[in-house]
Amino acid sequence: MADVRTPTARCLAVWTCLFLGVSVPLALAAASPLLAWRDPVYILAGFAGIVAMSLLLVQPLLARARLPGLNVRQSRIVHRATGAALVAGVVVHVTSLWVTSPPDVVDALLFRSPTPFSAWGVIAMWAVFASAVLAVFRRRLRPRVWRAAHLGMALVIVTGTVVHALQIEGTMETVSKVALCALVIAATISVFVARTRAAAR
Repeated sequence: MADVRTPTARCLAVWTCLFLGVSVPLALAAASPLLAWRDPVYILAGFAGIVAMSLLLVQPLLARARLPGLNVRQSRIVHRATGAALVAGVVVHVTSLWVTSPPDVVDALLFRSPTPFSAWGVIAMWAVFASAVLAVFRRRLRPRVWRAAHLGMALVIVTGTVVHALQIEGTMETVSKVALCALVIAATISVFVARTRAAAR
């Protein structure tokens, strides 16, 4: 049996855990019997949201260059690409919901929806867009300001998304959804702690 302390074994373990953390919730959601009564556009909206939340697990690992096989420069490049994919996922999620039921989306955007999870989703959505704008204008900001603002937006995004997801009773299987949310929180906290310690030095 290979020693988990060896680079190859560690690399395999990390990528396997990441693959399972992302694929299992998606697979179980795809097997949900509730899909039989959903319109294709509504299904697209749901899975766009699941994929977007899965990307939130990858982003902190890329930010800290913790994914084996990727150096710091490569991690940053993939982090930017994944960020763009996250924005696209949110846009598809919201747009598809709009096609399904425009009044519900309007109520959510105006924070007058009777469902509590809607407000958390909207907060997370605007934080995603704000983070993307920050990334575009990164070179015009001081490094310390950029890092603080970007990390702050990341905390809002993760908090809003996790609460949004946990409050929804939909196609996602409960245990795998909670596990994915826990992994996203743990990965985000690890970045926050690392950045806080670095700033304190």
